[in-house]
Amino acid sequence: MNRKGSTSSTSSSSSSSMMDPLSSVLDGTDPLSLFAAAADPVTTTAAMDSTRKKRDKDDSSAVGSDFEPWSSKRGDILARYTTTEKLSINLYMGSEKGKTTTTGSAVSEKVRTRLEELDDLEEGSQKELLNLTQQDYMNRIEELNQSLKDAWSSDQKVKALKIVIQCSKLLSDTTVIQFYPSKFVLITDILDTFGKLVYERILSMCVENRVSLPDNFSPESVNDTAKETCLNWFFKIASIRELIPRFYVEAAILKCNKFLSKTGISECLPRLTSMIRGIGDPLVAVYARAYLCRVGMEVAPQLKESLNKNFFDFLLTFKQIHGDTVQNQLVVQCVEIPLYLTLYSPAIDWILQCIAYRAPEVLLTEMMERCKKLGNNALLLNSVMSAFRAEFIAARSMDFIGMIKECDESGFPKHLLFRSLGLNLALADPPESDRLQILNEAWKVITKLKNPQDYINCAEVWVEYTCRHFTKREVNTVLADVIKHMTPDRAFEDAYPQLQSIIQKVITYIHDFSLLFSVEKFLPFLDMFQKENVRVEVCKCIMESFIKHQQESTKDPVILNALLHICKTMHDSVNALTLEDEKRMLAALINGFIKMVSFGRDFEQQLSFYVEARSMFCNLEPVLVQLIHSVNQLAMETRKVMRGNHSRKTAAFVRACVAFCFITIPSLNSIFTRLNLYLHSGQVALANQCLSQADAFFKAAVSLVPEVPKMISVDGKMRPSDAFLLEFLCNFFSTLLVVPDHPEQGVLFLVRGLLNVIQDYTWEDNSDDKVRIYTNVLHLLSAMAQEAYIYRVDKVDSNDSLYGGDSKFLAEINKLCETVIAQILDHLKTLGKEETLKRQSQLALYFFNTILAHGDLRNNKLNQLSVNLWNLAQKHGFADTKTMVKTLEYIKRRSKQPEMSHFTDLALRLPLQSRT
Repeated sequence: MNRKGSTSSTSSSSSSSMMDPLSSVLDGTDPLSLFAAAADPVTTTAAMDSTRKKRDKDDSSAVGSDFEPWSSKRGDILARYTTTEKLSINLYMGSEKGKTTTTGSAVSEKVRTRLEELDDLEEGSQKELLNLTQQDYMNRIEELNQSLKDAWSSDQKVKALKIVIQCSKLLSDTTVIQFYPSKFVLITDILDTFGKLVYERILSMCVENRVSLPDNFSPESVNDTAKETCLNWFFKIASIRELIPRFYVEAAILKCNKFLSKTGISECLPRLTSMIRGIGDPLVAVYARAYLCRVGMEVAPQLKESLNKNFFDFLLTFKQIHGDTVQNQLVVQCVEIPLYLTLYSPAIDWILQCIAYRAPEVLLTEMMERCKKLGNNALLLNSVMSAFRAEFIAARSMDFIGMIKECDESGFPKHLLFRSLGLNLALADPPESDRLQILNEAWKVITKLKNPQDYINCAEVWVEYTCRHFTKREVNTVLADVIKHMTPDRAFEDAYPQLQSIIQKVITYIHDFSLLFSVEKFLPFLDMFQKENVRVEVCKCIMESFIKHQQESTKDPVILNALLHICKTMHDSVNALTLEDEKRMLAALINGFIKMVSFGRDFEQQLSFYVEARSMFCNLEPVLVQLIHSVNQLAMETRKVMRGNHSRKTAAFVRACVAFCFITIPSLNSIFTRLNLYLHSGQVALANQCLSQADAFFKAAVSLVPEVPKMISVDGKMRPSDAFLLEFLCNFFSTLLVVPDHPEQGVLFLVRGLLNVIQDYTWEDNSDDKVRIYTNVLHLLSAMAQEAYIYRVDKVDSNDSLYGGDSKFLAEINKLCETVIAQILDHLKTLGKEETLKRQSQLALYFFNTILAHGDLRNNKLNQLSVNLWNLAQKHGFADTKTMVKTLEYIKRRSKQPEMSHFTDLALRLPLQSRT
């Protein structure tokens, strides 16, 4: 029919017996008339009453967390469907005619004006951007998305609609067909934005008395203003002339039907489904169906019939793919049919995912029958296996294998179908009687693949099935086949991710490492990882699994040899550029292995293992530290187990352990680690009656103290070392109490040597740590002067036994005490300046408490010294009065105890000075 000159609806409708096919779909009424009829409140109310009993579930029904959202798929689509060809965008700019209305214009006039503005969009100027790269194209689409938001925020609603329409029109363009799925993702992002803006705008109009509508509101609670605005939007969209933008924009605001009618969405979905039948290009049509299913699942997931109808409509038109129109298009663009078919996958997968969501098993049977009627089309079969629950697929594994065999190889490769089947079988178990046959059928196809990448993509999936259901024999066969396919031409270099995945799956299912390493081809499989960083990652993965799953210690030589090799690989990757965090991680994994190795009472074999480990892991300090601790523990365990038996042999073995520690400690970098290990190893030697070796450790510690730097690195930050040194020396003093003097070294030779080192050490000017150390020395000397020491080492005679309280020995202790006290008093004098008086007061009280706890206050000189310190602490008003009062009360309580009467005189000589 010639519509030229038609200027009104009257002239176009008057006429002929020939019926317009588009109008017939709508029962002879145009879209605006349909919406106008729907807007009639009487009609609307009647319709609602008549369908009230048949109403579906509330529209607020939503899918659960087990439904994979579209947002998780869009990134993969954008990454997969790319192009290097130049792209173009047709922008319909519209004419810039000034459109103004007077304040008193009727509503109908406003509507007419807006419709004319939309006509401008199609009749106005057209701007085409050519030769865009893929990134340029994506940037331009993002700009349009931002323009939409800006137009909306500035209340330019018509402009926003224009942008959405012109973006929707881009979905009819398939000139660069391999980019179409990514284009669909980008454009529908804009449509989603538009739909959300419109919905929130209308929802905001429903707020009354500052009360918003609940999520499950009914149309009856929507005010007339919001309903009218909602209808206006549908009127505008219904006036869009072209099918594709009209469909997409209406689908984008499908949710807004909730404001108009409880049955609005359920009525719109079938109509929009039918509209898609008017789209001629099958690729464009299937993505339109995917979008409708997407918005349908968001707003009314319970309306399954519409989802099914979309899929079945697609099946009816599937033969178009092989028609001349599509084939000619592919020839022009130089696109092969297998590549073209993959373009359908995201859309079909999504439609089927929506259909299969919580669907009964009988629906899968129906889908399989329809696939058979289409000649077992591989593309559809693959999507069916991807969409339905793995349990359903696994139960019908042999049926699917039969269908796969009958598929045409040319359009969609069979190995991809086996891969999809394998992915399901990794999640669910097939019938036990079918398992071996399934593996044989699948592997017959996989092993014949010539392309290494195709092969490894399938093998990676079926390795998990093999590990899950079969023994090491089958696993070994599969690994051997992978090695056979991936070794020629070093094909493994392009398949490291898949090979890593295979290793991960093997160790996920085989937790018995003696069994794992007895798989003949496992270690040869590891040899394919020749890129160092990948090889190290694989080794880390194996070690993490071992530490997690190995419940008992082991001495299995197969495990030890294999894991030593793996740990050596990790260790040898360390270089000057390796980050500290990485070193710590590697060391932790190696230490986890070392802790799990035990030869029981074969102590010599255990020590030999530690010696071998030291030679292999010498570049990781935490590993050496662990080995030293392990050897010290071994020495203690040996003495405990062999007590009274083979004493000479045991002593020799302990000395070997001690020697291991003595020659290993100097190789460590951290000075405090060395100091503490010297002390710990000396204690172990002392506990095993190896006195000369203990002296050697303690002498080494004393000689190392002068090397302590003023600042050390702690967690990556430089800190003063004084506090760490003070802590070490206090621990050292506690040990020195029970260390007997060497007969050739003189009385208290270790204590004297340590005091000389402390004296010569350069302390910070504002530090009082030297005095605090000297005070602790007084604690030690006081304990040494006792008739019997408060603790001792079994079978080691300490100085209390060696000297038996000899007066010369006690005189030596007293001389040392006088020397130390003199050093303390000299330091107190240096604090007599105004800026250091508070420090002087604190140290004086600290020294007073030391004398009170450890000194013999019946000695007149010591008694007078304590009184002087008490007065010095209060002299300048810096003493804490509460502390002084409590201290004096303590002295008075002590005075009431037997043989403590001298404390009474002391209390009388300790005045409390007022601070006022």
